[in-house]
Amino acid sequence: MNDDLRALIRTIPDYPKPGVQFRDITTLLLDGPGFAACIDRMAAAVGPAPDLIAAIEARGFIFGAALAQRLGCGLVLLRKQNKLPGRVTGINYALEYGQDRIEMHSDAVTPGARLLLVDDLIATGGTAMAGAQLLQSAGAIVTSAAFVIDLPDLGGAARLRAAGVAVSALLAFEGE
Repeated sequence: MNDDLRALIRTIPDYPKPGVQFRDITTLLLDGPGFAACIDRMAAAVGPAPDLIAAIEARGFIFGAALAQRLGCGLVLLRKQNKLPGRVTGINYALEYGQDRIEMHSDAVTPGARLLLVDDLIATGGTAMAGAQLLQSAGAIVTSAAFVIDLPDLGGAARLRAAGVAVSALLAFEGE
């Protein structure tokens, strides 16, 4: 399933550190028909259209924007700290070695809004979990999360599911 898309994703060994197999989606983006098929398949996996799509910086913006256009809904940007103008709300979260923070505009979502969380890849799930928690803290209902790639050995999709968020991914790659 989706072997045509798998063939468009380049693997770069030992990046960003030895032992990691980096799954590079830029080669998928270079292929117009492949990128269109990717968005069509992600949209088909969503089910009922959400009120909004929340896209995680930076590659999530690419897929989130295309999905929002395809599904006819708005787009919420989840950005790194100090990237958004105006009033923001944010959440700190743990990284492998330290902390990070994502933010959104304080008025981006209304209580009860149904959101789909989108990124290119789910690995350990730290950023995706933080995004879901940030949206939920504003009263949004994160119904599901969609990714092009899942790295199931790192457990991020399982973490989201355990938190009550349905997860879909077009492709799974074993290992890091």
